[in-house]
Amino acid sequence: MDTERFLFVSADAALITDLAWQVHREGHDVKYYIEAESDREIGDGFVPKTDDWRAEVDWADVIIFDDIWVGSDVGTGELARELREEGNAVVGGTPNTDRLEEDRGYAMEVLEDNGVTTIEHRIFHDFDEGIRHVEQNPAPYVIKPLGEVQNVKRLLYVGNEDDRSDVVDVLRAYKKAWGHRMKGFQLQRKVEGVEVAVCGFFNGDEFIDRVNFNFEHKKLFPGNIGPSTGEMGTSMFWAGQNRLFKETLGRVEGWLADEGYVGSIDVNCIVNETGIYPLEFTPRFGYPTIALQEESIESSTGRFFADLARGDEPEVEVHSGYQVGVRVVLPPFPFDDERTYDENSRNAAVVFKTDRREGVHLEDTKRVDGQWRVAGESGMPIVVTGTGETMQAAREQAYDRIDDIVMPNLYYRDDIGERWIDGDGDRLQAWGYLGP
Repeated sequence: MDTERFLFVSADAALITDLAWQVHREGHDVKYYIEAESDREIGDGFVPKTDDWRAEVDWADVIIFDDIWVGSDVGTGELARELREEGNAVVGGTPNTDRLEEDRGYAMEVLEDNGVTTIEHRIFHDFDEGIRHVEQNPAPYVIKPLGEVQNVKRLLYVGNEDDRSDVVDVLRAYKKAWGHRMKGFQLQRKVEGVEVAVCGFFNGDEFIDRVNFNFEHKKLFPGNIGPSTGEMGTSMFWAGQNRLFKETLGRVEGWLADEGYVGSIDVNCIVNETGIYPLEFTPRFGYPTIALQEESIESSTGRFFADLARGDEPEVEVHSGYQVGVRVVLPPFPFDDERTYDENSRNAAVVFKTDRREGVHLEDTKRVDGQWRVAGESGMPIVVTGTGETMQAAREQAYDRIDDIVMPNLYYRDDIGERWIDGDGDRLQAWGYLGP
């Protein structure tokens, strides 16, 4: 196999350590840059680092950005576009694809302009105006913060009361507690159904043939209760360009080609017997989704992303069954509490009962004198994955692997993948969305 030189860039927090480690283990040359000072130790002992990513551009054959953020500002899409214009092979977005995530109203406009049906939604920049709208149009709503504060995942609120009273109460509380930072929010009508994300890989001109369908588990506790965390685990499978794909991402293929987008992009949807309703875009890698995708790609991961960055059609082989990934966390995740982190988690050892490391993926981890240790500030050291011909088999493998890991105070959800087994899979099949 020909080796390539890969430059991984985290222009804010360190998110892509595991992909860099995977490509490095395949024999490619890797350099990894992390902007956030608190995260710079993440990946130490696993992947080679650089303190100046711009100085490595001429060295690199392929440049990979992990997110849309440059510090507290949206901006990697602009960087990626400039690098591509200079002739570099880049996995990354554009200013407009970055905006799909940062500006939810714009994302809905792009979908509607390309013939995709969207849920009733409206953007507000004034809390009182939003409260009046809900009071005059009583129904369950979802509150989605806009801009930088949208990264505080626990602020996303899904209403439960038909008379809208809980949404009004939450908006009033947000006005008091977050009014100085939450510059706007989207109110989206709540729709019941199966939540599924359709994820495609785009090479600047078109999507590859294989499509990834994943099911996020965002709440902290089993049973989908507690604060939103961003993600506690994911279940997934790969399939062809079926109806779910064709009626969502497939309809924006031309728009993405005009943009010259390269990389992973998914659209999270609510699906029921009456239709497919997109909720939001992720125009970048998902976390910990990318770790699970790596686990299920059976051909070379480095070759896949090199081909994608150059606009070629990657020949990728993926696992034909199901995959489950579980985020294993430590206090105070998902909250920020420096004292709790220092007392319980900082530099904690990740101990393995056996020599096996299959299915164990890095998040906020470093290696010191051969010992895996917790790094960074977030309390998200590892993701553990499993694969199987059935979702249950994938679950059993993932949780068996977790049983081999010892970390004081660790916690995780023990129900990742159960929604598929308990009926989501049957409903999607019965409604005719999955196909071959």
